[in-house]
Amino acid sequence: MTRNDDESVEVEPAQPGRKRDPSRDAKILDATLEVLAEVGAAGLTMDLVAARAGAGKATIYRRWTSKTELVIDAVAHMKRNQVDLEHLPDTGTLRGDLLGLFKPQSLEESERRLEIMTGLASLLSQEQALAEAANAAVVQPWAEAHFALMQRAAARGEISASADIGTLSQVIPSMAAYRTLVQRKPFDLAFLVSMVDGVIMPALRNQPSDVKSPSPRRAASVRTRSKP
Repeated sequence: MTRNDDESVEVEPAQPGRKRDPSRDAKILDATLEVLAEVGAAGLTMDLVAARAGAGKATIYRRWTSKTELVIDAVAHMKRNQVDLEHLPDTGTLRGDLLGLFKPQSLEESERRLEIMTGLASLLSQEQALAEAANAAVVQPWAEAHFALMQRAAARGEISASADIGTLSQVIPSMAAYRTLVQRKPFDLAFLVSMVDGVIMPALRNQPSDVKSPSPRRAASVRTRSKP
């Protein structure tokens, strides 16, 4: 990794016994998102983030070794705030639960999130090796939520217990990432409805009876190992 956005910084080692402050981390990550939305990936520097967060640049470098790592962590922080695995929708139907994950946003919020994801896409085009980390930040939280909802639907008999929910739980999150990172379009309710009604529910109703369902993490691991 390189630090081509700022000059070298001498980082002081953490003092023995000093605990990392999660609230300070959150403030830095929120500041990163704000700066990324305002100036884009090319304009984002550790100096700007430090000034926005009211933190020293050395403090940031103790936590993140590069701008790219900081941005990916910031996007992961944003995604974690969007989906709460402990409080998932429970409407009584899988369709209702999947649609219940959608949180309406104002036009301003949608544009800001699109700007953030555009900034992430710009960084990934320069450092493809970080694609796995970006997948964990952007896709995985939603895939785990979808997996939990599908697992619950299978338990109540709404869908087959042999349905390949490990794969199907990743379809919408992956398409949403493609839509925002590649197509530069917002993830809206109309798109979600079309995916749920046109892809996910039909696929779950037409699953072979002998398919076993790996978890989302297991499914992702298998795909990674199968790459040439």
